[in-house]
Amino acid sequence: MSGNDDKPGLVVLAVDDEPGPMAMLLDVLKAEPRIGTVLTATNAKETLAILRPDDQAANGAPPPRIDVVFLDIRMPGLDGLELARVLAGIPNPPAVVFATAYDERALDAFELGVADYLMKPVSRERLAATMRRIVASRRDPGTPGPEQGSEDEVIPVELAGTTKLVPRSSVRWVEAHGDYARLHTGEGASHLVRIPLSQLEDRWSDAGFVRIHRSYLVALPLVTELRMSSSGYVVRVGSGDGATELPVSRRHTRDLKDRLVRAAKQGWTSR
Repeated sequence: MSGNDDKPGLVVLAVDDEPGPMAMLLDVLKAEPRIGTVLTATNAKETLAILRPDDQAANGAPPPRIDVVFLDIRMPGLDGLELARVLAGIPNPPAVVFATAYDERALDAFELGVADYLMKPVSRERLAATMRRIVASRRDPGTPGPEQGSEDEVIPVELAGTTKLVPRSSVRWVEAHGDYARLHTGEGASHLVRIPLSQLEDRWSDAGFVRIHRSYLVALPLVTELRMSSSGYVVRVGSGDGATELPVSRRHTRDLKDRLVRAAKQGWTSR
């Protein structure tokens, strides 16, 4: 374990068993102004020793509070994904960011709720964007603030060996496909991701997505119409030729009406 001199900013822990990639990552981390202290570990055992709340430093002081852990994917012993699962179970866990040369595990990583998935070599600009999101999310951990609610999550989508990053703001509605979900974006495009619809409902509720049916989740700001049809209520998402009509189940109708009314009232009072 090693670290730089204490200074204001977040305390981060970089975990990588390869000296070369570790040195490159440290150069970027230490140049980031939001980071104050950088500690290092080479494997899961060292990482857990640093993060144990009852561990004591050599001088008898309690261990530093780690704000963010940067993990490689492939490591001896527990790999990065396995270690991330362990970290999620400790009290007040740190944010986890993967920094790796392997993009094929991005979906698995985001399913664990990690803060970001960075490809090596990590650029200063990419790291800065990650740290901005982490700092914004820490300002009011109890309730999502304006910055958190407006933060545009990026969803990795794998297709034919290529990982495409789809911003949540481009998603109009989501359709359930068993343990998968299909993200419908503009111009009729869609992307299948290995994330259950129920998980997206929980993660995206603060961003304005609402469940209207056991098979559908929609972006509430894009709903332009709720009407009764011969088979029940339907919503119209979008406008013009690109609009889509989706069914609303009876159990979700009242909640959807209430949300639409509240959204409309908020729009009136903000004018």
